[in-house]
Amino acid sequence: MRNILTAADLIRASAGDPLIVWAGQGFSEGVRAWYDGDAVAVAAPDLSKRDRLAVAGPVDAVARLTSKVVAEVGPTYRPFGDEQLLRELADRVPGMEFSASFGWMDTAEVPVVTTTAAWLDSEDGVEELLTEASPSSYAWPGRGGVRRWAAVTGDRGELLSIAADAWSAPEVGFLAGVATRSVARGKGLSRQVCGFVTAELVKRHGRAALMVDRDNAAAIAVYRRLGYTYRSVAAARMES
Repeated sequence: MRNILTAADLIRASAGDPLIVWAGQGFSEGVRAWYDGDAVAVAAPDLSKRDRLAVAGPVDAVARLTSKVVAEVGPTYRPFGDEQLLRELADRVPGMEFSASFGWMDTAEVPVVTTTAAWLDSEDGVEELLTEASPSSYAWPGRGGVRRWAAVTGDRGELLSIAADAWSAPEVGFLAGVATRSVARGKGLSRQVCGFVTAELVKRHGRAALMVDRDNAAAIAVYRRLGYTYRSVAAARMES
């Protein structure tokens, strides 16, 4: 296997795959990447709450590369990529166990949304809203990689619906931490705040992406209306 040393080389090696490019994080501190033939692997520490090993390419080549990379970086890194690839890898890579499937969605379109959402000047109230409406969120105030929060607010300035710019890469902005207060649901506020953040991310990075529970049909429908396309992905874990 050979090292990939720059973001430009990673884009070329992965044919611009948004998932792989996002995992590269512009080669921020600790990120490493490799290729072997058409197989690509990116080890990104503490990316969206996990040490992630994003992989892409033909399954046999990815299996060989994954085994070598895991031996080098350790079993805390969780393989991550297209669902079918991960299912096949779990049968080929010793010590790998399929973990879960979910959705990756991305868009290069700036959505047209009428919204009152705006970036917040402080994180006051964000943790309270997440605790009520989305306690399993990966994005929280103060967590590494979580950069800023946007919100739709009420007449008294209270937060009604929020979303974060978190773990964005130079080429792929990332939307996370979406939550709407229970009393404010059913009013299209989530679409407003997600539309605002998506537009901001696309303008800044050229593309926006997110991860979503595969069974969350309501959220997927909102994201589709904002121009996102769905991709079935999965994660695995390695025996320690």
